[in-house]
Amino acid sequence: MKVCAVQMDVRRADRAANRETVRRMVAEAVHGNGAPDVFVLPELWSTGYALERAGELASPMGEDDAAFLGGLAVQYGVSFAGGSVLSAREGRVYNRAQVIDREGRYIAGYDKIHLFRLMEEDRYLSPGEGVLSFTLGGMRCASVICYDIRFCELSRRLAVEGAELLFVSAEWPLARHEHWETLLRARAVENQMYVAACNRCGTTGEETFAGRSMIIAPDGEVLARAGEREEAICASVEPSFVREVRGRIPVFLDRVPRLY
Repeated sequence: MKVCAVQMDVRRADRAANRETVRRMVAEAVHGNGAPDVFVLPELWSTGYALERAGELASPMGEDDAAFLGGLAVQYGVSFAGGSVLSAREGRVYNRAQVIDREGRYIAGYDKIHLFRLMEEDRYLSPGEGVLSFTLGGMRCASVICYDIRFCELSRRLAVEGAELLFVSAEWPLARHEHWETLLRARAVENQMYVAACNRCGTTGEETFAGRSMIIAPDGEVLARAGEREEAICASVEPSFVREVRGRIPVFLDRVPRLY
Protein backbone atom coordinates (compact mmCIF):
# COMPACT_ATOMS: atom_id res chain seq x y z
CA MET A 1 0.00 0.00 0.00
CA LYS A 2 1.32 3.41 -0.94
CA VAL A 3 0.70 6.18 1.60
CA CYS A 4 0.92 9.90 0.85
CA ALA A 5 1.07 12.80 3.33
CA VAL A 6 -0.20 16.07 1.87
CA GLN A 7 1.75 18.79 3.69
CA MET A 8 -0.08 22.02 2.96
CA ASP A 9 -0.38 25.57 4.17
CA VAL A 10 -3.80 26.14 5.74
CA ARG A 11 -5.63 29.42 5.35
CA ARG A 12 -7.48 30.35 8.50
CA ALA A 13 -11.28 30.02 8.18
CA ASP A 14 -11.07 29.83 4.37
CA ARG A 15 -12.60 26.46 3.55
CA ALA A 16 -12.85 27.17 -0.18
CA ALA A 17 -9.16 28.02 -0.51
CA ASN A 18 -8.08 25.04 1.57
CA ARG A 19 -10.23 22.64 -0.43
CA GLU A 20 -8.70 23.96 -3.62
CA THR A 21 -5.22 23.29 -2.22
CA VAL A 22 -6.20 19.73 -1.31
CA ARG A 23 -7.76 19.20 -4.74
CA ARG A 24 -4.62 20.44 -6.49
CA MET A 25 -2.12 18.52 -4.38
CA VAL A 26 -4.06 15.24 -4.51
CA ALA A 27 -4.36 15.51 -8.29
CA GLU A 28 -0.63 16.18 -8.63
CA ALA A 29 0.21 13.19 -6.43
CA VAL A 30 -2.15 10.86 -8.29
CA HIS A 31 -0.72 11.85 -11.65
CA GLY A 32 2.87 11.63 -10.43
CA ASN A 33 5.17 8.63 -10.27
CA GLY A 34 2.85 5.88 -9.03
CA ALA A 35 -0.53 6.84 -7.62
CA PRO A 36 -0.97 6.58 -3.83
CA ASP A 37 -3.61 4.35 -2.30
CA VAL A 38 -4.32 6.48 0.76
CA PHE A 39 -3.81 10.12 1.69
CA VAL A 40 -3.42 11.76 5.09
CA LEU A 41 -3.99 15.51 5.54
CA PRO A 42 -3.02 17.92 8.34
CA GLU A 43 -5.03 18.68 11.44
CA LEU A 44 -7.95 21.07 10.84
CA TRP A 45 -7.00 21.17 7.17
CA SER A 46 -10.21 22.89 6.06
CA THR A 47 -10.35 25.76 8.58
CA GLY A 48 -7.13 25.97 10.56
CA TYR A 49 -7.20 27.24 14.13
CA ALA A 50 -10.20 29.57 13.82
CA LEU A 51 -11.43 28.12 17.08
CA GLU A 52 -13.34 31.20 18.22
CA ARG A 53 -15.58 30.48 15.19
CA ALA A 54 -15.67 26.73 15.73
CA GLY A 55 -19.43 26.56 16.24
CA GLU A 56 -20.03 28.43 13.00
CA LEU A 57 -17.46 26.53 10.93
CA ALA A 58 -18.25 23.01 12.15
CA SER A 59 -20.74 20.85 10.28
CA PRO A 60 -22.68 17.95 11.85
CA MET A 61 -20.17 15.10 12.28
CA GLY A 62 -17.90 16.99 9.84
CA GLU A 63 -20.14 15.80 7.01
CA ASP A 64 -19.47 18.73 4.66
CA ASP A 65 -15.71 18.09 4.58
CA ALA A 66 -16.28 14.33 4.44
CA ALA A 67 -18.45 14.80 1.34
CA PHE A 68 -15.72 16.86 -0.32
CA LEU A 69 -13.09 14.19 0.37
CA GLY A 70 -15.54 11.51 -0.70
CA GLY A 71 -15.81 13.16 -4.09
CA LEU A 72 -12.03 13.14 -4.51
CA ALA A 73 -11.89 9.53 -3.32
CA VAL A 74 -14.32 8.42 -6.02
CA GLN A 75 -12.68 10.58 -8.70
CA TYR A 76 -9.20 9.16 -8.10
CA GLY A 77 -9.92 5.77 -6.54
CA VAL A 78 -8.09 6.61 -3.29
CA SER A 79 -8.81 6.61 0.44
CA PHE A 80 -8.29 9.26 3.10
CA ALA A 81 -7.19 8.38 6.63
CA GLY A 82 -6.80 11.34 8.88
CA GLY A 83 -6.88 14.97 8.21
CA SER A 84 -9.09 16.35 10.96
CA VAL A 85 -11.97 18.82 10.75
CA LEU A 86 -14.33 20.68 13.05
CA SER A 87 -17.23 18.34 13.78
CA ALA A 88 -20.43 19.29 15.62
CA ARG A 89 -22.47 16.87 17.70
CA GLU A 90 -25.15 17.50 20.33
CA GLY A 91 -24.21 21.15 20.78
CA ARG A 92 -20.48 20.48 21.11
CA VAL A 93 -17.58 20.81 18.68
CA TYR A 94 -14.86 18.19 18.28
CA ASN A 95 -11.57 17.96 16.38
CA ARG A 96 -12.31 14.86 14.31
CA ALA A 97 -10.03 12.79 12.07
CA GLN A 98 -12.00 11.20 9.25
CA VAL A 99 -11.58 7.95 7.32
CA ILE A 100 -13.02 7.89 3.80
CA ASP A 101 -12.84 4.78 1.62
CA ARG A 102 -12.19 4.69 -2.12
CA GLU A 103 -15.93 4.50 -2.80
CA GLY A 104 -16.29 7.87 -1.11
CA ARG A 105 -17.97 6.52 2.00
CA TYR A 106 -17.28 7.98 5.42
CA ILE A 107 -16.42 4.86 7.39
CA ALA A 108 -15.02 6.07 10.72
CA GLY A 109 -14.00 9.05 12.82
CA TYR A 110 -11.74 9.78 15.77
CA ASP A 111 -12.26 12.77 18.08
CA LYS A 112 -9.03 14.18 19.51
CA ILE A 113 -8.68 13.06 23.11
CA HIS A 114 -5.89 15.33 24.35
CA LEU A 115 -6.73 19.02 23.90
CA PHE A 116 -3.80 21.43 23.70
CA ARG A 117 -4.23 24.21 26.23
CA LEU A 118 -1.58 26.44 24.66
CA MET A 119 -3.81 26.79 21.58
CA GLU A 120 -6.96 27.14 23.76
CA GLU A 121 -8.43 23.92 22.40
CA ASP A 122 -9.85 23.15 25.83
CA ARG A 123 -11.79 26.43 25.70
CA TYR A 124 -13.52 25.82 22.37
CA LEU A 125 -13.53 22.05 21.81
CA SER A 126 -14.74 18.96 23.61
CA PRO A 127 -12.40 15.98 24.07
CA GLY A 128 -13.05 12.63 22.47
CA GLU A 129 -13.79 9.61 24.61
CA GLY A 130 -12.70 6.69 22.44
CA VAL A 131 -9.99 5.36 20.15
CA LEU A 132 -10.23 4.38 16.50
CA SER A 133 -8.92 1.33 14.65
CA PHE A 134 -9.79 0.40 11.07
CA THR A 135 -8.50 -1.60 8.13
CA LEU A 136 -7.15 -0.25 4.84
CA GLY A 137 -5.35 -2.20 2.14
CA GLY A 138 -5.16 -5.26 4.35
CA MET A 139 -3.41 -3.34 7.15
CA ARG A 140 -4.76 -2.63 10.59
CA CYS A 141 -4.60 1.12 11.09
CA ALA A 142 -5.30 3.77 13.72
CA SER A 143 -5.46 7.55 13.84
CA VAL A 144 -4.34 10.16 16.37
CA ILE A 145 -4.10 13.95 16.22
CA CYS A 146 -1.10 16.19 16.97
CA TYR A 147 -0.77 16.57 20.79
CA ASP A 148 -1.86 12.92 21.16
CA ILE A 149 1.64 11.75 20.20
CA ARG A 150 3.01 13.11 23.49
CA PHE A 151 0.98 10.44 25.29
CA CYS A 152 2.77 7.17 24.65
CA GLU A 153 0.03 5.21 26.40
CA LEU A 154 -2.42 5.93 23.60
CA SER A 155 -0.17 4.73 20.79
CA ARG A 156 0.84 1.67 22.80
CA ARG A 157 -2.79 0.73 23.40
CA LEU A 158 -3.48 0.99 19.67
CA ALA A 159 -0.45 -1.17 18.86
CA VAL A 160 -1.37 -3.78 21.47
CA GLU A 161 -4.82 -3.92 19.92
CA GLY A 162 -3.25 -4.69 16.57
CA ALA A 163 -2.44 -1.43 14.77
CA GLU A 164 0.32 -1.79 12.19
CA LEU A 165 0.10 1.73 10.76
CA LEU A 166 -0.54 4.90 12.74
CA PHE A 167 -1.81 8.00 10.93
CA VAL A 168 -0.99 11.34 12.57
CA SER A 169 -2.54 14.66 11.52
CA ALA A 170 -1.02 17.77 13.05
CA GLU A 171 -0.53 21.52 13.24
CA TRP A 172 2.80 21.35 15.04
CA PRO A 173 4.80 24.58 15.48
CA LEU A 174 8.28 25.15 14.12
CA ALA A 175 9.49 26.17 17.59
CA ARG A 176 9.13 22.55 18.77
CA HIS A 177 10.04 20.70 15.58
CA GLU A 178 12.68 18.60 17.37
CA HIS A 179 9.99 17.27 19.70
CA TRP A 180 7.85 16.41 16.67
CA GLU A 181 10.56 14.38 14.97
CA THR A 182 11.73 12.65 18.15
CA LEU A 183 8.24 11.69 19.32
CA LEU A 184 7.20 10.33 15.93
CA ARG A 185 10.26 8.11 15.64
CA ALA A 186 9.81 6.97 19.23
CA ARG A 187 6.18 5.99 18.59
CA ALA A 188 7.29 3.97 15.54
CA VAL A 189 10.23 2.24 17.25
CA GLU A 190 8.62 1.44 20.59
CA ASN A 191 5.47 0.07 18.95
CA GLN A 192 7.19 -1.46 15.90
CA MET A 193 4.64 0.02 13.53
CA TYR A 194 4.59 2.41 10.59
CA VAL A 195 3.85 6.05 11.35
CA ALA A 196 2.50 8.30 8.59
CA ALA A 197 2.52 11.83 10.00
CA CYS A 198 1.22 14.87 8.13
CA ASN A 199 1.89 18.32 9.55
CA ARG A 200 0.87 21.66 8.13
CA CYS A 201 3.34 24.31 7.01
CA GLY A 202 3.10 28.07 6.65
CA THR A 203 2.23 30.84 9.11
CA THR A 204 -0.97 31.96 10.78
CA GLY A 205 -0.71 35.15 12.81
CA GLU A 206 2.47 34.90 14.86
CA GLU A 207 2.67 31.10 14.69
CA THR A 208 4.84 29.35 12.10
CA PHE A 209 4.24 25.66 11.61
CA ALA A 210 7.00 23.11 11.16
CA GLY A 211 6.02 21.03 8.17
CA ARG A 212 8.56 18.18 8.27
CA SER A 213 5.93 15.51 7.66
CA MET A 214 7.37 12.00 7.83
CA ILE A 215 6.59 8.41 6.98
CA ILE A 216 8.52 6.11 9.30
CA ALA A 217 9.07 2.34 9.19
CA PRO A 218 8.58 0.02 12.20
CA ASP A 219 12.36 -0.13 12.69
CA GLY A 220 12.63 3.66 12.89
CA GLU A 221 13.91 4.29 9.36
CA VAL A 222 12.49 7.49 7.87
CA LEU A 223 11.12 6.43 4.49
CA ALA A 224 10.04 9.91 3.39
CA ARG A 225 10.54 13.35 4.87
CA ALA A 226 9.17 16.75 3.84
CA GLY A 227 10.79 20.13 4.29
CA GLU A 228 9.06 23.27 5.53
CA ARG A 229 7.07 24.13 2.39
CA GLU A 230 4.04 22.61 0.69
CA GLU A 231 4.74 19.17 -0.72
CA ALA A 232 3.35 15.65 -0.82
CA ILE A 233 5.55 12.78 0.34
CA CYS A 234 4.86 9.11 -0.34
CA ALA A 235 6.15 5.71 0.73
CA SER A 236 5.06 2.08 0.51
CA VAL A 237 4.09 0.21 3.66
CA GLU A 238 3.94 -3.57 4.03
CA PRO A 239 2.25 -5.52 6.85
CA SER A 240 4.79 -8.31 6.40
CA PHE A 241 7.58 -5.95 7.48
CA VAL A 242 5.70 -5.12 10.68
CA ARG A 243 5.57 -8.83 11.47
CA GLU A 244 9.25 -9.22 10.63
CA VAL A 245 10.32 -6.40 12.96
CA ARG A 246 8.09 -7.60 15.76
CA GLY A 247 9.47 -11.12 15.37
CA ARG A 248 13.06 -9.89 15.39
CA ILE A 249 12.70 -8.05 18.73
CA PRO A 250 9.63 -9.51 20.50
CA VAL A 251 8.69 -6.43 22.51
CA PHE A 252 5.04 -7.39 22.78
CA LEU A 253 5.83 -10.86 24.11
CA ASP A 254 8.18 -9.41 26.72
CA ARG A 255 5.87 -6.75 28.14
CA VAL A 256 5.03 -7.02 31.87
CA PRO A 257 1.95 -4.77 32.10
CA ARG A 258 1.11 -5.90 35.64
CA LEU A 259 4.16 -3.94 36.81
CA TYR A 260 3.22 -0.80 34.95
